[in-house]
Amino acid sequence: MSGLKSSTGLDIVILGLSITSSWGNGHATTYRGLVREMAARGHRILFLERDVPWYAGNRDCPQPPGCTLALYASVEELKDRWAKAVAQADAVIVGSYVPDGIEVGDWVMDTARGLVAFYDIDTPVTLAGLGREVAGAAQGIEGGPNTYLAARQIARYGLYLSFTGGPTLRRLEREYGSPMARALYCSADPDIYRPEETEKRWDLGYLGTYSPDRQPTLDRLLVRAAEALPDSRFVVAGPQYPAAIRWGANVDRIEHLPPHEHRAFYNGQRFTLNVTRADMIKAGWSPSVRLFEAAACGTPIISDAWEGLDELFQPEREIIIARTTAEAVDALSRLGPEEAAAVGARARTRVLAAHTAAHRAAELEAALLEAMPVRSAPPRRAKAVAGARRA
Repeated sequence: MSGLKSSTGLDIVILGLSITSSWGNGHATTYRGLVREMAARGHRILFLERDVPWYAGNRDCPQPPGCTLALYASVEELKDRWAKAVAQADAVIVGSYVPDGIEVGDWVMDTARGLVAFYDIDTPVTLAGLGREVAGAAQGIEGGPNTYLAARQIARYGLYLSFTGGPTLRRLEREYGSPMARALYCSADPDIYRPEETEKRWDLGYLGTYSPDRQPTLDRLLVRAAEALPDSRFVVAGPQYPAAIRWGANVDRIEHLPPHEHRAFYNGQRFTLNVTRADMIKAGWSPSVRLFEAAACGTPIISDAWEGLDELFQPEREIIIARTTAEAVDALSRLGPEEAAAVGARARTRVLAAHTAAHRAAELEAALLEAMPVRSAPPRRAKAVAGARRA
């Protein structure tokens, strides 16, 4: 199967965290859109997923369209059952957070005759772990905190696909020896996320699981804004928030919001809030899937600030940037219904033009085909890893 041209389609194997269950992860919806659109482009996808109990009990898409799905119970079963498919594939993609991913990656690179790629849906977290691994190696400490990728493996992956773009891509190539690093951002499915005529129940809302590094921004841009605007309505949806948090009488709490209710949730807000993890702010160029999904619904977004955001959405025209409580309050008070709707409509136009699953599938296809001619080239020696080994 190796060496097929895009006109006849590629045989691709993906080993990902999950495609069957979106419970507690953002990987599944990304993979669903990608494989569906890759299949529409004529490619054949085999998706291999580790069968784990927390996903087995929460499978909201047990038969994802666009791919052949197979579950495996252990690395040993993976090797026994799927070695031939991996060996014969035109491209094999190993995803971040795959259980026993370092062992799986080594096996794939030793087995596959086609291109082997790594798809990092968690790049800032990965790089933080790699930094600790390299620092430990310099002190003679083996291993690192990442269980799904070792620094030594990056130079052997012929292609590194990253949820984070910008300078991070050059860092992967220069410091870790990646032969080719390309951004492959998350996306929105316009068939699911679209505007709806519905009552605006809240002036500002937020959807996201509790995170200690996000909470100060949420407090600043929503909780304190709610205190300043007692006649307005606010909402925070998502699990694991400590009981000690005081939300205020005009802030509604929704403990769990299943994916099929997200569209109605966004459409029920006058504005929605985007809050970014600290590692992603530091890296920049790290849009969340919620950013694209809300924009696809035409809901105007108030967002914290980070490098690269202005390359995705034009500030003030397609997105509102707020760094302080006063700026959030100003946006909520200043922009009337027509002005807010215009901001949301322009953001939706941007998503439909550049950030759907179909766009990502085209980008993935292009990256795979670009990487294939150089997949047999010897890997470059990674500066960071080489320096750690000499120490």
